[in-house]
Amino acid sequence: QVRLQESGPGLVKPSQSVSLTCTVSGGSITTAYTYWAWIRQLPGKGFEWIAHMFANGDTYYNPALQSRTSISRDTSKNELALRLSSVTPEATAVYFCARTDNNLLIDTWGQGTQVTASS
Repeated sequence: QVRLQESGPGLVKPSQSVSLTCTVSGGSITTAYTYWAWIRQLPGKGFEWIAHMFANGDTYYNPALQSRTSISRDTSKNELALRLSSVTPEATAVYFCARTDNNLLIDTWGQGTQVTASS
């Protein structure tokens, strides 16, 4: 059974950068025909797709967030990473990593990690 666990600093000051990690267990992030996504839920709002990475390392970014977003992976640790630069208070959200199938349908969610951008 694949499990995803997000981690991050929790609180970040505006204009700073924040890095989040998603540790995957029970399966490999290089398994064929899978995508690994970062998604966030803004306060009082729905979910927003941030970016995803295919098993071969190809990436896609939400155009609205691309300029401040970077995703990467460490295959030796079976981890994914999300970096947000120059955050604003509008970045405050719960950030999730998720696994999807080849049609980008989510089949596994992490529990999420809260990021609060505040001075």
